[in-house]
Amino acid sequence: MGLQELTVERYEGVADDQRILLLRGPITIETAPQFERAVCHESAETMILDLSDVPYIDSVGLGSLVRAYVSHQKTGRCLVLTGVKPRVRKIMEITKVNEFFVTFGTTWEAVEALANTGTA
Repeated sequence: MGLQELTVERYEGVADDQRILLLRGPITIETAPQFERAVCHESAETMILDLSDVPYIDSVGLGSLVRAYVSHQKTGRCLVLTGVKPRVRKIMEITKVNEFFVTFGTTWEAVEALANTGTA
């Protein structure tokens, strides 16, 4: 199987200190460094990772997601996931990583919920 790319599009959220990262492509050993760079360059209080175009994730990608979560928690910031596909959700459930993350069906649901509560 050929190398698949990961693209990251950055959007401002509805709140001043909210960012949305729309990820397209798998988060794998090949793309995890790019994912980590994109996430670590954001300093917003709230980050929404839209995974609706992430078809799969491997163990290295899963580790990258957990590192992003831990980094946000340590600095008192919020990180939520949206649009998690069944294949990605399954690996998160098997490894119990899903217990760490607040997830929403869509990015809009996350934006609305976070705007109403201020945090996840």
